[in-house]
Amino acid sequence: MAYDYENFKQDVYKLTNINLSMYKERQMKRRIESLMNRKGYTTFDTYFQAMKKDDSLLRSFVSYLTINVSEFYRNPKQWEVFEEQMIPYLKSQFGNKVNIWSAACSTGDEPYTIAMLLAKHFPINQIKVLATDIDDDVLAIAQTGYYQARSLERLPKELLAKHFTKSGTGYQINDDIKHCVEFKKHNLLEDKYPTGMHMIVCRNVVIYFTDEAKDDVYSKFHQTLADKGMLFIGSTEQIIHAKEIGFESTNSFFYKKV
Repeated sequence: MAYDYENFKQDVYKLTNINLSMYKERQMKRRIESLMNRKGYTTFDTYFQAMKKDDSLLRSFVSYLTINVSEFYRNPKQWEVFEEQMIPYLKSQFGNKVNIWSAACSTGDEPYTIAMLLAKHFPINQIKVLATDIDDDVLAIAQTGYYQARSLERLPKELLAKHFTKSGTGYQINDDIKHCVEFKKHNLLEDKYPTGMHMIVCRNVVIYFTDEAKDDVYSKFHQTLADKGMLFIGSTEQIIHAKEIGFESTNSFFYKKV
């Protein structure tokens, strides 16, 4: 029997613990075939065998798979709602010490954005942001805290001036904000979720999952959140079964655990 995409999915899962069956198939298969062609492979079998032998090829596959698109203050209007409405809400419900999880954080632009906005309203030594991603390479970038100017174009100028130092061709985030964020590897579709979070920020990631996988992730987010905790999702997303899962929409992209 010929080696096909189903075999490839099973072997990738064994090798990486990434379950491709939980992603929208047509979309993901097309992306992988495009990457294969660029790398010079014509079959799933030869591509997988090559990834088994070449760690750099495997890492590039994982990075491509996880669709790392990130920038500071992406979708500014949503961050304005976060600062003007959500931060006061979190403070009123949970006091000065809040735990926030930036899930699928990519290169760290999002969790650092969260920390900078929180620092305007909370004592900096009380700010704790957990930032996770499945991709080791983007986590390594995030931990350096060094970014090129293009990643910072949307960030309000006062935040850039206060929390970054110009260095070479880019900017280095200052240690006070850097120390607010803890980076860890985490697979949303496989790993155990943290507990006791007051807010989860997961934007523009779940859209690539199947409907079943989405419901599973959102249900786990619900379990992760403290009572009356908030979930902040992306501009292209909505939670179809929000009420059944136990969420109430409070704004276009914010849901409260009820």
